[in-house]
Amino acid sequence: MRRGRRSSPSWPPSRRRRAGRSDVCARVSAASRTSRNFSYGGRVNSMTSPDAPTASPTWLDDRRQAVSRRIGDPVLPSTEEEVWRYSRIGELDLADWSTVAEPAERGLPAGIEAILAAVPERAATVVVRNGFIVHSEVELTWSERGLYVGALVSGPEAETALGSVSGDGIDVFSQLNDVNSADPILISVPRGLTVDAPVVLIDWIDIEGCAVYPRLVIRVGANADVKVLDWHGSADVSAFVAPVVELDLAHAARLGYGSVQMRGPRIWQVASQVSHVMADATLTSSHVALGGDYARARTDCRLIGKGATGNLQAIYFGENEQTLDFRTFQKHDAPKTTSNLLFKGAVDDHSRSVYTGLIKVEKVATGTNAFQTNRNLKLSEHAWAESVPNLEIETNDVKCSHASTVGPVDLEQLFYLESRGVPTDVAERLVVAGFFQEVLEAFPVPGVVGLVNDAIEQRLDRRSER
Repeated sequence: MRRGRRSSPSWPPSRRRRAGRSDVCARVSAASRTSRNFSYGGRVNSMTSPDAPTASPTWLDDRRQAVSRRIGDPVLPSTEEEVWRYSRIGELDLADWSTVAEPAERGLPAGIEAILAAVPERAATVVVRNGFIVHSEVELTWSERGLYVGALVSGPEAETALGSVSGDGIDVFSQLNDVNSADPILISVPRGLTVDAPVVLIDWIDIEGCAVYPRLVIRVGANADVKVLDWHGSADVSAFVAPVVELDLAHAARLGYGSVQMRGPRIWQVASQVSHVMADATLTSSHVALGGDYARARTDCRLIGKGATGNLQAIYFGENEQTLDFRTFQKHDAPKTTSNLLFKGAVDDHSRSVYTGLIKVEKVATGTNAFQTNRNLKLSEHAWAESVPNLEIETNDVKCSHASTVGPVDLEQLFYLESRGVPTDVAERLVVAGFFQEVLEAFPVPGVVGLVNDAIEQRLDRRSER
């Protein structure tokens, strides 16, 4: 793969590139052959080591073909586009990777035991390996009450669920996901159901040179409540991953969605998350980004109903030559809506972080409260953090603010610890680790916070050794 070392914080615009019509058609054909329907039964609804793939439903084949025709020869974006400014998109060549036509391994991947052990009480568990479901189970207590977690094609209202939030796709990568997603997953929570235990999804990549397009749709019914962990991990392989997550919250629904991105150091990930939040509903979305070579996460939160709330949080920690890239859109389409965004990151060595965010308040959205904060620690003179918050307000009677900072560890905090006998290197570790706790303390699935803190400590250990 072609990877260029970046020696300065600016990246030149790239030429526009095409993925190739023949590649897209091949992906459509492969995806159509490998979609599967599953049935669930027994005390615990479960599926492991699934049988051979079966044909996908006609509506899904038709959808894939329609998207393929619409995008034609897909044009990859360039840094000339504002939403891709400061990115490394110019390095991307999809010809470096191949889509996975069928499961190479059907068993559970090595490396996920600690994740499952951290959340021992689960309402449901799904493991996806290289784009294909290899394990799925729903506790009988919850399936009998209407909770569905599993293959989207077998779920309730499957045809209307897929794309109900993302529409025609927010960019070419979400459109390629529409074409290539082999096993889309659906979480459907019926009206009025409060799910006391979290739903856990693990998306794992362990094939060298693969391109994978995971898809997750979460639909939370009126007055329902659920928490979901979406863990993205991998072996040490080179791969391209383009996940799409759709979050659909009905009236007064509550969803706590926590995603953890700990891909290997040779993976490129371009992810998008799109949410619709209806009247009086509350979305809490927390993201942890520690892995990948280039890892991008775009978040679009649309507050559609009066009194809707969107809480968006993230932490990230870059090292070596990583680039961690975040684009957020807080869109207020109804009165008395509230959005709170807090993204906190650290960059070390030659790593880069990018944050650009937009709060957009429409004319009808009077009484809006919208806040956007991005804080960055620069731990190395060679590291770089870009932070560009924006406001676009079309009405009066609103409270909106944005703030961003980029700087070294707070000297006053260091002095406070040093004055009490804490060595300088230990004091810096404490300040950096503590910097993330504000977000981690509110993570929707607290059982995995220990794993995240362990990963941060390991990163700080490597920093101390350099």
